[in-house]
Amino acid sequence: MKTKKRLRPHRLQIFKDIGGRPFAFTAGASFALLLLVWSLLSYTEAVNPVFLPKPHEVLLELIHQLGTATYWHHIGISLFRVTSGFVLACIIGIPIGIFAGTFKFGEAFVEPPMEFIRYMPAVAFIPLIMVWAGIGEWAKILLIFIGCFFQLVLMVADNTRRVSHDLLQASFTLGAGRWKAIETVLIPAIQPQLMNTLRLVLGWAWTYLVVAELVAVNSGLGFAIMKAQRFLNTDQIFVGIIVIGLLGLISDRIFAFLNRRLYPWA
Repeated sequence: MKTKKRLRPHRLQIFKDIGGRPFAFTAGASFALLLLVWSLLSYTEAVNPVFLPKPHEVLLELIHQLGTATYWHHIGISLFRVTSGFVLACIIGIPIGIFAGTFKFGEAFVEPPMEFIRYMPAVAFIPLIMVWAGIGEWAKILLIFIGCFFQLVLMVADNTRRVSHDLLQASFTLGAGRWKAIETVLIPAIQPQLMNTLRLVLGWAWTYLVVAELVAVNSGLGFAIMKAQRFLNTDQIFVGIIVIGLLGLISDRIFAFLNRRLYPWA
């Protein structure tokens, strides 16, 4: 009697979970592939070493830089600028986004100018920022704020509109007023998706860091990258880029962890 052969699940099924270990292995393999391509191009000198340093040279430079107090100062000041611009955008943008997503009047009043301004590159605001805020720390924070704020408002408004209307109707049926429904139903309902939105916006904040640190600075990771570029120290440029990427990845994982712990049902 023949037994039926058990078929293994296909890895490319739409929306199908592949499990923790296969996911981690695949993620690691993608990084290994990038490293392999980089190694092939650099060790064979298919690309001029001046423009593409070898991986071990970048690793040695990374270890050297992290062993200096100066580089940790660059990291600290960049963290401060990104965090300040991001938090400021959240404090102002989240309430405005909830207002725009909750009320049609708010949508009509808020979203058209937000849609208009969000297509303007944040870099174009640098001359105005220097006029408004000078060339101190506020100028860098304000540029990161501008890069995050308008997108955040629109995304929070969209999160708010996605809340089930049945939940709101149920709260009204139970006697809740308008503001009580917003406080006890609407705001708690958007929190899991809001956490994902904040993860995305924080990623944008990191991408604006180097641009923000072009404005009359003598510290920060962006400054270190620009300084290395003047002397064609591409290994130091790679170190700066990698450190920014690692900091962004760590902050993203913190948000993902908090989302799983605070909202496991989502």
